[in-house]
Amino acid sequence: MLYRTLLRPLLFRLDAETAHHLTMGMLQVLRTLPGGMALARLLCAGSSVGLERTVFGLRFQNPVGLAAGLDKDAVINEGWESFGFGFVEIGTITPRPQPGNDRPRLFRLIRDRAIINRMGFNSGGVEAAVARLKNVPTHRRIVLAANIGKNKTTPNADAEQDYLACLRPLFPYVDYFVVNVSSPNTPNLRELQDREPLTRLLLTLQDYNHSQPLPKPILLKIAPDLSSSQLDDILAIAQEAQLAGLVATNTTIDRSGLATPESEVNRLGAGGLSGAPLTSRSTEVVRYLIENRQRQLPIVAVGGVMTPADALAKLDAGASLVQVYSGFIYEGPALVRGILQSLRERS
Repeated sequence: MLYRTLLRPLLFRLDAETAHHLTMGMLQVLRTLPGGMALARLLCAGSSVGLERTVFGLRFQNPVGLAAGLDKDAVINEGWESFGFGFVEIGTITPRPQPGNDRPRLFRLIRDRAIINRMGFNSGGVEAAVARLKNVPTHRRIVLAANIGKNKTTPNADAEQDYLACLRPLFPYVDYFVVNVSSPNTPNLRELQDREPLTRLLLTLQDYNHSQPLPKPILLKIAPDLSSSQLDDILAIAQEAQLAGLVATNTTIDRSGLATPESEVNRLGAGGLSGAPLTSRSTEVVRYLIENRQRQLPIVAVGGVMTPADALAKLDAGASLVQVYSGFIYEGPALVRGILQSLRERS
């Protein structure tokens, strides 16, 4: 209630990206205060008792995670456990630092409980992320994933080397990887979802992965705008590349059915849409993947999880894990606590 009645009204008076940086700064200060994260855990985190599960060989204390995009540069890391999360996906991390697209590039559509972003993989680069991850305790309960991408200036023909340049240095410090080829905000990136380049990319990453003494799960994050035939291709590629799972879905370029006036939406310009308008479509994609997979293939569901009911619907559709992003912006830690409570009541 503190978030919804006090913090959110203050943050929403600021432009979205300024509010994001302010929030991350406050969380960093909280981490440095003696007992700061313990206090956050007391006030925010719900109970994970009875909610543990093993997915692609990893033990999750609960199935609710923070999606990529919030902790882009691995700043908070294991600290997200204090807000109730069972896992967190850092990134998207790129090999070299890059500023991303010009500001303004992050917008709220409050009537739709949605967000439009065209951040463009703004990233401090993999070396900076690794430097922070080196300080993460080896023995931790929260699962850490790294979402990896390519630099804007890297042509698609050379994309494999960029993804490898992220995978290699991050390998000792995270529990699994998510390959991001589905963001709409890096020019031509989504072309890597086509069957031939995607298969080549994933097999290249798996060659390195399987050369290690203890390979790590590699997942692929896909767009919600794919057709059924494209989703079939994704499932076939996942089989061929022996992926550990899929993350469904990224943001959408679709703008249909919004309550925000079309003129205002057009004024904001291009970008990926997340939040409540994506709820149904992302769940449809999860259900399609589950019904058409050729083998046991865990799905991490993300997209429009704004309420506990939304999370339960995705798990009912067959997802093994669920992530939040826009819902966390609009509802705060109460959303995570509510999902955990609903899951406990069910069990």
